[in-house]
Amino acid sequence: MNVWRRLSGPRRTLALAGAGVLVAGGLVTIPVTAAQAATQCDIAYTTNDWQGGFTANITIKNLGDPVNGWTLGWTFPNSSQRVQQGWSATFTQSGSQVTARSLSYNGSLATGASTSIGFNGAWSGSNPKPTSFTLNGVVCNGGTGNPTTPPPTTAPPTTAPPTTAPPTTAPPTTAPPTTAPPTTTPPGTKVDNPYAGVRGYVNPEWKAKADAEPGGSRVSNNPTAVWLDRIAAINGTPNSSSNGAFGVRDHLEEALRQGAGYIQFVIYNLPGRDCSALASNGELGPNELPRYKAEYIDPIAAIQSDAKYRNIRIINVIEIDSLPNLVTNTSGQAGGTVMCDTVKANGAYVNGVGYALAKLGAIGNVYNYIDAGHHGWLGWDSNFGPTADILKTAAVASGSTVNNVHGFITNTANYSALVEPYFKVTDTVNGQTVRQSKWVDWNFYVDELSFAQAFRTKLISVGFNSNIGMLIDTSRNGWGGANRPTGPGATTSVDTYVNGGRIDRRAHAGNWCNQAGAGLGERPRANPATGIDAYVWVKPPGESDGSSSEIPNNEGKGFDRMCDPTYGGNARNGNNPTGALPNAPISGAWFSAQFQELMRNAYPAL
Repeated sequence: MNVWRRLSGPRRTLALAGAGVLVAGGLVTIPVTAAQAATQCDIAYTTNDWQGGFTANITIKNLGDPVNGWTLGWTFPNSSQRVQQGWSATFTQSGSQVTARSLSYNGSLATGASTSIGFNGAWSGSNPKPTSFTLNGVVCNGGTGNPTTPPPTTAPPTTAPPTTAPPTTAPPTTAPPTTAPPTTTPPGTKVDNPYAGVRGYVNPEWKAKADAEPGGSRVSNNPTAVWLDRIAAINGTPNSSSNGAFGVRDHLEEALRQGAGYIQFVIYNLPGRDCSALASNGELGPNELPRYKAEYIDPIAAIQSDAKYRNIRIINVIEIDSLPNLVTNTSGQAGGTVMCDTVKANGAYVNGVGYALAKLGAIGNVYNYIDAGHHGWLGWDSNFGPTADILKTAAVASGSTVNNVHGFITNTANYSALVEPYFKVTDTVNGQTVRQSKWVDWNFYVDELSFAQAFRTKLISVGFNSNIGMLIDTSRNGWGGANRPTGPGATTSVDTYVNGGRIDRRAHAGNWCNQAGAGLGERPRANPATGIDAYVWVKPPGESDGSSSEIPNNEGKGFDRMCDPTYGGNARNGNNPTGALPNAPISGAWFSAQFQELMRNAYPAL
């Protein structure tokens, strides 16, 4: 999070000895024979199968001398088996012969080192596992032939659409694949507004939590976004306090079952993520762009490109709290950080976003919306134009073009009011403009709708397509309840006028964490205003922004004082109290007290 913005199946290690082949439950392990000299290898080949298709994951372990560049080879037992799309290696196939060659970042394997690759494939009749592999021409199992246990003659569908609704509080009965079937880009022309005319996907994991709250069933059928905030979330994280057991494929399967017309994912795992905050720091270091590409974006693209899902409009919210940081939180800015300097200098944010746009935007039914901060972060001229420019730079980086950008989203996971009904930025009181009030602080915008519409115009002027649409996250910016003003403030001064009439009741527009007094905002709907594709609930109501105090965890979630209700603030929020609720769990975890308050203060009221 930031200032002036959001101001916000487990992999098993295989230790194998002796010669031979073991086939069981979709796993083939081929240990090395003692006869091999310099090149010795251990191969673990696992698949998740469904009728006519499968995802294979291969772990290569080097048991011999160090290797600098490798080629893995094998023969499919069934002539119908085909590699369709792979990742972390260059795949080629001739007849039944397959080779996978290392890439620049994973070609060097020290003795005992491992690397993992994978692909999506197709089959007919049966999908038996390969019984022999070679590494740089040397047979890993000495060329022995058949498996000791025959593979199944038909592949049981491990991820086929359920005939009944999957459980909302338990993981699927089989571990979801780490990447998934697919592969040909679904044909078809993108629609102008992916939200229009179709129903949205209701995340059953969020719905179960909301339904468990008194009164939660009043809102639990609203579509919310699925957050992919780490590599493991692609496959599902059943033991996490955030995310859930469902992976990307599980959500898409459930979307098919629901008959949903669109589904929303948050792509959120850049190297050095959220460089100016602590509560939402990510798992990847600032120099791990190759991992971001190969282990995060590529597997997501592999799943989303499955032609099975071609009739679902897949909406990706691209990397919140990222690119605007390069404008507002680097050296020379109040609160600039070393991490923001690093990711600006090494291009991790720009090139990471560009790669995600290019890879995901190439899929015919995928719609990318880039995060564009909010009015309380970017509403000043010094931030407004430069942020539009950096967004354009990222949109054409790493082989992408502006055509991979369908639009932008503002107010993601934030609390900025959609519309301030009782004062405008052009108002004056006793000869002073509203912009001179302490709350507005010379900002050119006082609410999200006016900012989003104006920023859309600016984005088009710097080179984005004229038909881009905007989204506004309204999940927590309702500000209803007993403290909601019913008219303008007193005209004693510009401050009494603004403070008495503003519906956003925060102490400062830079406060972003678990804000007291907030309420559910406008319910998700399409085409609510000019230039706006939809009001959306990207931040699922009830999920914490960060812990009120430090909570040890193994999910990479830090502690930010802006989530501490006792903290007196800093230069970023004008040294105001944080306004955060007490007793909050780590970011993404369920926060019952906040959910109840959001319902009480909903506007429109429930």
